[in-house]
Parts: sequence; structure tokens; C-alpha cells
Amino acid sequence: MSTSSLKINRTRIKLLLDTAIFVGFLLAMDPRSTGIAIHEWLSIAFAGAIITHLLLNWKWIVEVTRRFLGKVANRSRINYVLNLLLFIDVTLCTFTGIMISQAALPLLGITLPMNFLWRRLHDLSADGMLLLIGLHVALHWGWIVHTLQRYVVQPIARIRPATLVEHKEVKA
Repeated sequence: MSTSSLKINRTRIKLLLDTAIFVGFLLAMDPRSTGIAIHEWLSIAFAGAIITHLLLNWKWIVEVTRRFLGKVANRSRINYVLNLLLFIDVTLCTFTGIMISQAALPLLGITLPMNFLWRRLHDLSADGMLLLIGLHVALHWGWIVHTLQRYVVQPIARIRPATLVEHKEVKA
């Protein structure tokens, strides 16, 4: 398999994973809409998806970490700091969510006493995550648009003319 073919597949995987993460995040942000059980299990899956996202981008993480104080573009440095803050926030939100779990942990036979501090930290970190993910999406907007254009819009556009020709032939 060629390098470009691997790169294309990796980009498609990133697009699908990132889309799933974003949709999952939006759903998890309003537990009243989904119910607490779905909120908790979706958030646990969200944490797993974030780990996968980090592994898919591990090469970039290692490179920028090594060169952070040396020669690295300011945009990469800003992106790195934003991603670090986002990672810390996701970790805090996940941990505090587990500490206040009302569905996932009890299903596993684990019950913890309710703690206002965990609840407050969870709410604050969730609000922070909303802001940080918004900044993350804004910083990566060019990649998002380009990748959607390449892997969604263009393939649909290539299929559509053939469909129109077939449709005209059927009518004739």
C-alpha cells in the first residue's frame, strides 16, 4: 500500500472520528436531553475517542513537544497550548463525571457519596470544554472545510452527474 493511500485513509479516519467526537460532545453537553445514563456512557466513550484522536495525531504531538521552545510556528505553539488545556480539561471533566456518576458506576456495583465539590468542578470543566472545543474547531476550520470538501462534497458531486444522466435516459 502506498504512502499517499495510507495518508488518505488516515485523514478519512480522522474526519470520521472527529465528527463522531463533535456530535457526541454536543449530545453529552445537555444531559437533560439524553438522560443521565446516556450522558454518562456517551461521555465515557467520548474520553476513549479523545485518546484515539491523540494517538492518530501522536507524531505531531511528539514533534511539537520536542521543538516547542525552539523553532516552531507560532500557530503550532498556540495549537499545542490549546490542545494541552483541552486535554487537561477533558481529563478533569471525565474524572469528576465518574466521581458523581449516577448511572454508569452504580451499574457496575460502585456507589460513591455525592460531593458538591466534584459536581461544581464537573460543571466548570464542562463549561471550559465548550469554550476550548470552540477555539479548537475555529483553529482547525481550514482543515475541516478542506477535508469535508475532499471526502464528502467532491465524491457526492462526482456521483450526482451520473445520476442525472441516468435519470434523463429513463425519461426518454
